[in-house]
Amino acid sequence: MKLLSLFAALGIFAGTVLAADAPKIAPKDAAKLVAAGKAVLVDCREAEEWAETGVAAPAVLLPKSDLDGDGKQWKAFLAKNEGKQVLIYCASGFRANAVAAELNEQGLRAANVGGFKGWAAAGLPTRKIDAPKPAGK
Repeated sequence: MKLLSLFAALGIFAGTVLAADAPKIAPKDAAKLVAAGKAVLVDCREAEEWAETGVAAPAVLLPKSDLDGDGKQWKAFLAKNEGKQVLIYCASGFRANAVAAELNEQGLRAANVGGFKGWAAAGLPTRKIDAPKPAGK
């Protein structure tokens, strides 16, 4: 009986740690949906990362840290884009998967585009972002 309880506890733990994967979409397919006005593209990395590498040209910049916090920026964005699919990328696709899965759990349509390098490697347009200014300056 103790062994059965241990397996049940491990199953609950594994389910908590291994969040469901969000649907995936290739960068070129994402770009087509955005260009057609059917979806919006979100870069969920942090400001320092945006400045370091640049971002996808059509991307809205919404850090995952805001979603994990009070969500003020995300709430306004989602309200403005109600009915559109939300396509998310980050540096590697890991954070994008977490954000897309969370949005799907909230009843929205979201997908993981992967990492910024995949967008750039597909020859899709990018743009530069200025480095964030230190607080108080």
